[in-house]
Amino acid sequence: MHQRREPLCAKRWAALLAVAGGLVGVLAFPRFGIWPAAPVSVALLSLAVDGRRARTGAWLGYVYGATFLVPLLSWTGIYVGPGPWLILALAFAAFFALLGALLPILATLPAYPLWVGAAWVLQEALRDRLPFGGFPWGRLAFSQSTSPLRWFAALGGEPLLTFVVAGCGAGLASALIALRPVVDGRRPLARPVAAGLAVAVAVPLAGLLLGAALSPGAPRRTERIAVIQGGLPDLALQFESRAEQVLDNHIRQTMKLAAQVRAGKAQRPDLVLWPENASDVDPFQVPGAYRKIDDAVRAIGAPVLVGAILQGPGPTHRRNVGILWSPTTGPGARYVKRHPVPFAEYIPLRGIAEWVSSDAKTVTQDMVAGHGNGLVRGAGAPIGDVICFEVAYDNLVHSSVADGAQLLVVQTNNATFGHTAETYQQLAMSRLRAVESGRTVVQVATTGKSAVIDADGDVVAESGTLFAPAIISRTVALRSAQTWATDVGAWPEYVLAAAAVVGVAVSGVRRRRAAPADRSAVAENDRQLEVART
Repeated sequence: MHQRREPLCAKRWAALLAVAGGLVGVLAFPRFGIWPAAPVSVALLSLAVDGRRARTGAWLGYVYGATFLVPLLSWTGIYVGPGPWLILALAFAAFFALLGALLPILATLPAYPLWVGAAWVLQEALRDRLPFGGFPWGRLAFSQSTSPLRWFAALGGEPLLTFVVAGCGAGLASALIALRPVVDGRRPLARPVAAGLAVAVAVPLAGLLLGAALSPGAPRRTERIAVIQGGLPDLALQFESRAEQVLDNHIRQTMKLAAQVRAGKAQRPDLVLWPENASDVDPFQVPGAYRKIDDAVRAIGAPVLVGAILQGPGPTHRRNVGILWSPTTGPGARYVKRHPVPFAEYIPLRGIAEWVSSDAKTVTQDMVAGHGNGLVRGAGAPIGDVICFEVAYDNLVHSSVADGAQLLVVQTNNATFGHTAETYQQLAMSRLRAVESGRTVVQVATTGKSAVIDADGDVVAESGTLFAPAIISRTVALRSAQTWATDVGAWPEYVLAAAAVVGVAVSGVRRRRAAPADRSAVAENDRQLEVART
């Protein structure tokens, strides 16, 4: 007979498990960065919904998601205010409600940890895309930048890593569920306990072995780069009121490095990197800004990737751009940010947004999305340019690497978010992208953290105090070999998400094939269990 397990505990205790799971999940991410908390968080949600009906699992999943996302995304409140922050977190918690509904259905199938991993991938795949292009912050994979599990990202990207983390958590939950007969005075189910613990323990050990096998080793080519962090006062949203000061700060640090090069105190770089919004005034419309940038580039004698805000194409439009500026020929190749942030860089449903928060009125121009693959040529090695939150989106990073980028640059402006965890969470994503792509990743920020990350995901150089100016000069590896993750692209995500859908369908078929009498007995048994445990 096809029958759900008896729930582990009463609903009120299940709700507490869901709350605990969400809070433990927050601990897995920076600033805390306790990576084992991620599988523990998955286990707590799995225990909370075990044996429940799908609709009960849905609301428990929503409780988990809200408890997880509200504190994790608290830094967004600095930018958009408390109202939009809570709307963002509580709206995206709905995807966890879907996850909570699926888990009890998939629990009726054998190999439970595999189905749980697939369900988490499906939830993240939807959340990464919907609505308005999605919001991937808080993916399980992004909590693993310092974990031995991170090497699974080099095999199948972040979706495979999420699958592995969730599978470990589900294995732990399976072992605890199998131990439940001990509480009832019966013998524990030794085989499920052993299998669950094997998944939870053996997989991280496999990650260590993967690290030894997949670490890129010494590069054949290197390049000297300089990272310019101009710094500026901690003004939150008001930083744009001093746009030319932001530019002047980056000019000043570049000139400082140029003077050190002329004095023989520093090596001339092959490439200089400025952050996003280093020039918040359009140099093609403000001649003084153009001259300042051109003079600085000529002084340093190397191409500079300049982050700038350009006006147009329409009167209420602007673009977030990386411009490769040559010391001999001036501005050249450009990359235009392909995924502007909704309700921050452009305002969908403007009337409603302004009613919810008056801060939406501060975005007077909508940012227009660019096109292409993110590859910037003209400075020696091809560069994969990624601007700010784009680092969270798999396809925007994959595209430039797949088309030949030998170095990844993440241009970002974190000034808006003050001293919150946002900059550290973003740095963790950049570290994971380095492992996934097998590339050196350079994160360059207006106020920090700027960092150079090697292909193993280790930070080899970083800026110090937030909002202070900094110069990082470093010789970095250039690589052209592709990881398995780059070769397979999005296929692991497609396959695993589809597997979750197939699992739900198979569970439904098994339930429908049950004899009518058995279905009646199951329904009555389920009803009595829910009543007894409430």
